[in-house]
Amino acid sequence: MKKTLGIIGFGNMGSAIAERLKDKFSVVVFEKDQDKTASLSGIAIAKDINDLFQKAYTIILAVKPQDFDEVLAKIKGNEKGKFIVSIAAGIPTAYIEKQLSGVRVIRVMPNLPAKIGQGMICLCRGRFAIDGDLQEVENLFKNLGNTLILDENLMDAATAVSGSGPGFLFNGIKGINDKNIPEYASNFAKELSQAAIFIGFDQSQANILADATVKGSIKFLEATKINAEEARNLVTSKGGTTEAGLKVLNSGGTLKEAVQAALTRAKELSKGS
Repeated sequence: MKKTLGIIGFGNMGSAIAERLKDKFSVVVFEKDQDKTASLSGIAIAKDINDLFQKAYTIILAVKPQDFDEVLAKIKGNEKGKFIVSIAAGIPTAYIEKQLSGVRVIRVMPNLPAKIGQGMICLCRGRFAIDGDLQEVENLFKNLGNTLILDENLMDAATAVSGSGPGFLFNGIKGINDKNIPEYASNFAKELSQAAIFIGFDQSQANILADATVKGSIKFLEATKINAEEARNLVTSKGGTTEAGLKVLNSGGTLKEAVQAALTRAKELSKGS
């Protein structure tokens, strides 16, 4: 019997997770915009959040940060015995634990190439989660790419490197001749690794983040056939971390300075900051 996963939110990342996991798990989703779930195959649809919690043990919260408090309010009272996985940017595990009475939480930060199974996915555990929870979620997200377990104090930094890194790479290769992209990407990966070390990662972590981010981003372009400018726009939210870094790059700044700007913005956006 397949284990049942519940997913709240069926946007870009929620839908990618559902589609990549539906063959290995029973997946049930709740999305308030019913148009997004109108023509699903192999994925069950919950009528509301209560219905989803009755059907699933592991619940993945894939909603935008601005919708997070509304969803937590609807979850309250259903969380006993459940296990929460949050992919919402900038929401610490302690914030969720406080709202939901000490629930077990794993925080996950996937990036854009996860949509094609080539992502760089960073994970950390909340104070009530156990090692088995972290291992279970890591195994889940290995279906979407490379994984790296971090201390939570590095999750904002991961957002700046692997979350915004694809946007910085796409920005640099737009307009470059295809034959020159491999050399550019190789040099970019080295610079991104150094930037990661500058904001707190050790050498091993920095290399993993940089290599997976660059390779995944190039494979994303190849798989989707979209151009680098379109891909950059996909990962750039107004007022977000990638936009903050791009402003630095487009003003003549270095990649290290762009990553630092993205980290500063990630901390500004983080709940409880």
